[in-house]
Amino acid sequence: MVKKILIVEDEITLQETLTYNLEREGYQVIVEGNGVKALDVAQEIQPDLILMDIMLPGLDGLEITRILRQNMSVPIIMLTARDAEIDRVLGLEIGADDYLVKPFSMRELLARVKAQFRRLRLLQDDLAPAHKNTSPSMVFDNLKMDLIRGEVSLDGQILALKPLEYNLLEYLMERQGQVLTRDHLLEQVWGWDFSGGSRTVDVHIRWLREKIERNPSAPTRIVTVRGKGYRFEG
Repeated sequence: MVKKILIVEDEITLQETLTYNLEREGYQVIVEGNGVKALDVAQEIQPDLILMDIMLPGLDGLEITRILRQNMSVPIIMLTARDAEIDRVLGLEIGADDYLVKPFSMRELLARVKAQFRRLRLLQDDLAPAHKNTSPSMVFDNLKMDLIRGEVSLDGQILALKPLEYNLLEYLMERQGQVLTRDHLLEQVWGWDFSGGSRTVDVHIRWLREKIERNPSAPTRIVTVRGKGYRFEG
């Protein structure tokens, strides 16, 4: 099936360059230059990946990403001329999966796009074999992960986890009591070719705590091991 990529970018020259190169790689490309309209387009076409500029008319890319993340887990790569660390961190915190600073090479962008699709494919294809010889569920008090259905529930209520949140929690639960460094989690959950920093691990841990901890500010399930990383207690 041909992958659909939504380009949210208002610079015409860049629109055309991205479209040309992505279509050469076999992707179906949809372009929208207005932030408000991009929200409707994303909901309508359900793209497989979004290339998101930050500076846009209508709504900026950060706000669009924040809104989309309320009900979509599509990979989002942010494109921006702003190179400040705070902008990169903010983009990752609100849900972006990767970040490219303009000007960037088309070869690098295509590599990042392929990396996102490869990571999703590995997560999906490896799910069943990984659990072939294991218990169909993991239960810790009122927290249950159903490995067959790919669902996590708390007090019997299904939690809305994004794919990376699910896989991160699964990895932690399977290694209850083990201290896992950020770099280790990045390599095992995100993949060795992930280009973001360890900050993204902290962001996803915080999101998980907000969903599974009784008191996210004083976590007892996913605890921080100062100077080392994280440990799942149960």
